[in-house]
Amino acid sequence: MTTIGIIGAGEVGSQLARAAVAAGYAVVIANSRGPHTLTDLVAELGPSARAAYAAEAAAAGDFAIVAVPLKVVNDMPVEELAGKVVLDTNNYMVWRDGNIPVLDSGEKTVHELRQEQLPTSKVAKAFTHIQAPRLLTSARPAGAPDRLALSVSSDHPEAVDLVTRLYDRFGFDTVDNSPLSESWRTGPGQPAWIRHAHQNREELARNLRRARRFVTPSRTSAGK
Repeated sequence: MTTIGIIGAGEVGSQLARAAVAAGYAVVIANSRGPHTLTDLVAELGPSARAAYAAEAAAAGDFAIVAVPLKVVNDMPVEELAGKVVLDTNNYMVWRDGNIPVLDSGEKTVHELRQEQLPTSKVAKAFTHIQAPRLLTSARPAGAPDRLALSVSSDHPEAVDLVTRLYDRFGFDTVDNSPLSESWRTGPGQPAWIRHAHQNREELARNLRRARRFVTPSRTSAGK
């Protein structure tokens, strides 16, 4: 059984864990407060899941999912994630994360920064433009006319392949939006973000093409 290490047990991480167990994966999940705070979640998930510290979840996973915001000062278990595909579910939210100039200017994407923080991992942007509860309620079998599509971005083809297989097992089609420098196309406010609950593969591809890059105003400039 393939094991997924999940770092982050908030709404996104918890729903991904539920979807993973339902799809036949084993899960090792961690949060910032320690495994003793995840007793209820692990009991709900059943025998295929256990709680651990972040470094332990990273080490246990055949691949990993990071379901926590990016921090300027890296707090990821770099050594334990070395050589592994790491799915980054984060979106840059100024109101939550504060201003990060290199992201505000459009020079880099949040997922490129995550790749820089995990230089020996293969980072893929995944699950960033779907509401967490829909991971279970919107899943459909392959070929269903109402099957939704999700995008993936990565600088590593093997990471794209892994995410494509994972999406399929979770009940979604895939549109490749690589490399990581293009991952802004599904960011907050973009057409693919707005239409997340209604787009199949063709519609998602069209919405990715419709995306327009914009500069995020800093809190200081916005207040002038």
